[in-house]
This record gives sequence, C-alpha cells and structure tokens, in this order.
Amino acid sequence: MVSEKIQRKREDRTNSFSLSVQIPRKSRSKDRDNVFRDLNIIRAYALKNAVEHEGLAVVGNVVPGLFNHGLKKEGVGKIMPLVKDVVAEINGLSVEEQKVLFKKYEDLVGHRVEREGLHALKVGRNGIVTRFSPSASGGFHIGHALTGSLSYLYFKKYGGKFYVRIEDTNPDNSFKDSYKMIKEDSKWLFDGDAEIVIQSERMNLYYKYVEKLIKKGSAYVCECSSEEFKKFVEGKVDCGCRSSSVKENVLKWGQMLDKKGYEVGGAVLRFKSDMTDKNPAMRDFPLARINLNKHPLQGKKYRVWPLMNLAVAVDDIEMKMTHIIRAKDHRDNALRQKMIFEVLGKKFPWTGFLGRIHFKDMVLSTSEMRNGVEDGKFSGWDDVKLPTLVSLRKRGYNPGAFWKFAEQIGLNEIDKKMDKKEFFLMLDGFNRG
Repeated sequence: MVSEKIQRKREDRTNSFSLSVQIPRKSRSKDRDNVFRDLNIIRAYALKNAVEHEGLAVVGNVVPGLFNHGLKKEGVGKIMPLVKDVVAEINGLSVEEQKVLFKKYEDLVGHRVEREGLHALKVGRNGIVTRFSPSASGGFHIGHALTGSLSYLYFKKYGGKFYVRIEDTNPDNSFKDSYKMIKEDSKWLFDGDAEIVIQSERMNLYYKYVEKLIKKGSAYVCECSSEEFKKFVEGKVDCGCRSSSVKENVLKWGQMLDKKGYEVGGAVLRFKSDMTDKNPAMRDFPLARINLNKHPLQGKKYRVWPLMNLAVAVDDIEMKMTHIIRAKDHRDNALRQKMIFEVLGKKFPWTGFLGRIHFKDMVLSTSEMRNGVEDGKFSGWDDVKLPTLVSLRKRGYNPGAFWKFAEQIGLNEIDKKMDKKEFFLMLDGFNRG
C-alpha cells in the first residue's frame, strides 16, 4: 500500500513534469512555420507509447502519431530534438508515474485533424482501374514500395481493379530473375490483390495497334539516322519520310518485321504529331525500334520492340485504365500517350503526379544493386545492406508500414529530401503503430 505522503510526492512530480521540457525559444519564432508546437500532444503520444511498452517510449513510435495532429514531413527533422527530450524525461519516470501522468493527457490522443493523405478522386460506381508498372530490371525497393502502395490504397478505397504491369519491352534492360521477384514482392506488398501482366507476352497486340496508327496516317516509318532527325527537330521541319503514303508505310513496317528487311538502326516507327510543337519532346516521337538482342522470356522471337509510350498507351486502352498515378518526371510521356489516345478516339485516364523522394545516402538503382549481387558485394537481393523489399521483409517490416508511409506522403508533386536515418525512423514508427 503506497503511503499518502509518497503518493502526494509522485503526484507533485508528475504534475510538475509539464514545466520541465519547453519548446526552444528559437523554434517559437514566426519564421519556423514547419515546427510542430503542441508540446502536450508530444507528451500524450510519448506517455501512451511508454505505458504500452513497459515504461519505455521509443522516439520512432511517437512521431507517426504527430502526423495526425498537423506535423508535416518537412518538419520532422526540426522537431526530433524536442521529441527526444520528452521521451528521455518520460522514460526517467516509473511505470506507475507514467500511468498517473498519462491520465492527464490521454484525451489528446487520437483527436485527428484534417491531414494530407488520400485525396478524394472522382470515381464511377464500379470503382477504379489503376496500375503500378515496374520495369523488369530487378525486385522492388523502397521507392517502388511507396509509389506502388499509393495506387494500391486508392484501389482498396474505391474498389475495382489493380494491375502490376511488368514493363519489359526493352530486351537490354530486362533481367530474368526479376519476374519471380516482382511477383513475390507484389503478392506480399499488395496482399495478393494485384493482377500481374507482362508486356512482352502482348507483342501481337502492340503490332495490331501499329497497323491502326499507320492506316490512320498517324504513324510512319522513318529511315533517318538519329543524328539527322535531331536536326529536323531542332529546326522544326519535317523529314522526307513523313510524307510517305499509308501504303508505303505499311510496306516499310513489313520490312521492319522481316528478318531480311531493315538492319538495326535502319528504321524506326514514329508518331506523326507536330514538328513545330513548342515542346521538342513532342515532335514526332518514336514508337518502335529494331532490337536483335536476346530477351529473357521471348529469346529472339521478335525483332521489332514497342517503346514505352506505345506499349503503355495500348495497355492502358485495353485494360480500360481510369486513374493513373505516376512520377512527375513522366509528365512528357503522359502527354505523348494522350496524343495516341486522342488519335484512336479514346478517353485519356485521370492522371496524378508524384514528386521524387531523394534519398541522400541510399542507392536505389536496381542495375547497381544487381551488379553488386553479381560481383559478390552483396550476399543476395535480401542482403540487409540493401533497401529491397525482400531484405526489409526479412528484417521484420510489414506491408502496412509502407501503406501508412505512402498515405502520409499522399498525392504531392513536391520533391522531398530524406536521409536513411530519417526514413527508417519514420518507417519503424509506422511498422509498430
């Protein structure tokens, strides 16, 4: 039985706690708008975490709760010293003292304010059709996980269909082991809800669309070298190939497909747009090229391969995409694909763009990772030094951590910078939350 004197002493200690840790004067200045200022909210989540974990609060578990009350990602670095101070002081109390103090603050926990996350979309009664489109260059890493999770969350919110479409129409950038890794990563990250589609298994479909575009006079076979065509683009003038008739282009397309026809680099299929377009990237962009290198799945079955804008536009039409979320550096590609849609009389899907997260001290190049694995620098794709999903699964992370992280970022076109320590601090919090 605790004596009345000891109990009064404990209550005095816990009641005086609110005066011990203060927001630094510098952080209270008007020019520090990204600083989270509600010290009581920090205390509430720190105490909650301590009470739930045998008296030991963890900084990484406290921060995610603050996002519910207005903390922005860009303010995390500035608030960390304050959170650490609060956590350190709370961990200095006994469990019983923490429980007494938590009663003072527990009403503050869970009172959410309006926050960024899943912005509302205009959706039909059948939900949405959306996709995530990794290249066949390796398994998923944290960048894939965050971008793919956002599209998946919208699918979960509205219902419909969600595709993982493996883009592998470039034989030079397709890696055989990646197909298995992508399927396993997708099954884990997207809870088995994704329908897997492989582009190289749809080649005849792309060829049919090429014929449609040629017959509409919207595509032509160009025999100019890349250097020659670059000069035409810069001069905003047509190349001679552009005036070929539909009949001539049909014959030339047949020569591209024929093993005895054009050699590599001898011809390329182009979309007939506008050579005076103010954006040079829009001027008669390429749709397909000859590539005789061996493909990991198709071998040398095909000699003409669709480029990204053709394959993506065809698949988005055929799969009846309604909503697409993509990195903002694909903005020009989206415009090119929209041109193809319009020529074919199709409605272009709603498209949202995401800013890039620049990780200051993490390599996210799948080709560099693959080289490291092959050279023995890493023990495998599941090496703990790699930011791959197979590695993070092995380390105990769950899919929900990435879903929460992606929701927190939301549909935001602003680029962000983040270091490894900050990323994993937040991910750890989402993983335990």
